[in-house]
Amino acid sequence: MGTVTLGVSIAVPEPYGSFLQRKRESFGDPAAHGIPTHITLLPPTEVAAEALPAIERHLADVAAAFRPFPLRLDGTDTFRPLSPVVFVKVVEGEAGCSALQARIRSASGPCARELHFPYHPHVTVAHGIAEEAMDRAHAELTDFSATWTIGGFALYEQGADAVWRLEREYPFSSQQTGVPRQADLSRPPAPSC
Repeated sequence: MGTVTLGVSIAVPEPYGSFLQRKRESFGDPAAHGIPTHITLLPPTEVAAEALPAIERHLADVAAAFRPFPLRLDGTDTFRPLSPVVFVKVVEGEAGCSALQARIRSASGPCARELHFPYHPHVTVAHGIAEEAMDRAHAELTDFSATWTIGGFALYEQGADAVWRLEREYPFSSQQTGVPRQADLSRPPAPSC
């Protein structure tokens, strides 16, 4: 049956998502056109195509265990020099994002995988481009701010053309605003790059 490359993320809603995607394109990031603006929960992961039903059940179970929670983006930062990335910072909702990604990547589930760096929720606005363009991205979006309530996440598949396409959305089961149910949010997220 072959393999597919999947990712799980929280979409940045409009008008913020398209604004940040256009900015990423303006900085010269060649991948910008194929990557919807998002906060990653499961980075690109190659899986066997026959594993998709189990992955979809797992993601539905994860979504059922969470409630909507507030998220706020504000300002920019960078992972340079460790990684050539400039991003918009998640300044509220980090604990919820961290709990979600941990549940999705659970060692007992079909999306288990190790990360190259400790998890740090963010919205990439420049990746692997010239230093001058990275500096411009960092400076031009320093005053960017957006706030919304996260009501779920989505599964994406990367096509042969390197474009990420929405496959399925997973709304949280509860419509009450709050923090994720059954999640340990008492520990702050580990520092990361």
